Amino acid sequence: MQEDFAMQPMQHSHQAPVAGLIILVIWLLFVLFAMAIAALIYCRIFHKAGYSWALGLLMLVPIVNIVMPFILAFGRWPIETKLEQLQRQRNNPAG
Repeated sequence: MQEDFAMQPMQHSHQAPVAGLIILVIWLLFVLFAMAIAALIYCRIFHKAGYSWALGLLMLVPIVNIVMPFILAFGRWPIETKLEQLQRQRNNPAG
């Protein structure tokens, strides 16, 4: 009886690699979805600050995504400059 068992060819299960592949695909879709949401948020932030919305796409680039928040935090926003111009025009209508 032992010999009969030894003579049967081993059947390999292909379920483990397929399951791993499915998990990998789901993980990649999640990461892509999260990156798209983050890019959308940053595009909106840059647009509201008066910059081109396309600068938000730079947040997907390594190293740039570290520098850009500093530019947003400490730089002069175009919307601030525009607001000051409008306030000067309102306070000095002749000039």
